[in-house]
Amino acid sequence: MSRHQAREVAFKALFQLDMGKNQLEPALTELLAESGLSDEYAYFARELAEGTVAKLAVIDRTLSQYLVNWEFARLAAVNRSVLRLAAYEILYCEDIPDVVAINEALELSKTFNSEESVAFLNGLLDRMSKNKQDNTPAL
Repeated sequence: MSRHQAREVAFKALFQLDMGKNQLEPALTELLAESGLSDEYAYFARELAEGTVAKLAVIDRTLSQYLVNWEFARLAAVNRSVLRLAAYEILYCEDIPDVVAINEALELSKTFNSEESVAFLNGLLDRMSKNKQDNTPAL
């Protein structure tokens, strides 16, 4: 099992939460049970999902700064969930290089959305990564 699979579980839980179909904990518990992730990777998935939700307001405000002529709420739910997860990693996970967080987000987008979204997400996340010193969130 891998960190990529853990990110996929976290993404799915965030997506379900965003769609209003579930609360985070039951969704995450069910997804982890189905995933077969080792304890180490299950912990990582839980850390990503719970951390993203804990910082959701800051993450959404930060991401909104990088949207040109578009509202964050109008993005497709898949894109919102991918962006939120990647933004959490970029802004709060110092042990994860930004380039890794961005690449993982693009892979999730390819799997769960479309190739057209990849360029959009890449541009937004790259700008955010380059400017994060100017937008350091309150911890």
